[in-house]
Amino acid sequence: QVQLVESGGGLVQPGGSLGLSCAASESRFRIVTMGWYRQGPGKTRELVAIITDNISTKYADSVKGRFTISGDNAKNTVYLQMRRLKPEDTAVYYCYGLAAGRNYWGQGTQVTVSS
Repeated sequence: QVQLVESGGGLVQPGGSLGLSCAASESRFRIVTMGWYRQGPGKTRELVAIITDNISTKYADSVKGRFTISGDNAKNTVYLQMRRLKPEDTAVYYCYGLAAGRNYWGQGTQVTVSS
C-alpha cells in the first residue's frame, strides 16, 4: 500500500502563485509515475500534470507554461509549482501515484483563486 499526503493548498489572488507538495510512503514496488489531478466545482476530475521516472513530464493544455511539476526521489515527494493562477484553476487538487499497476490517490487539498 502507498500512502499519499498533500500539503500547500490555500487561497490566492488571480495572478498569484502557490506550491503544492505530495509525500509518498515507502513501497516495495517502484513508483513509476506521480502527478496531480484536480476537480473543480461542477466538473469531473481532470489531469493537471504527471511525471514519470522523475524525468518525463506531461501537462494539461490549460496549465502549460504556468505550472511546473518536479520530484525528489530521495524524499519520495512530488511538487507542483503553480504560477499566474486563474479563477478557473479553483479546484480540489489530488496527488496521484502509480505503482505495480495500481492507482493511488491522496485525500485532496483545496486551491481557491479569488480576489
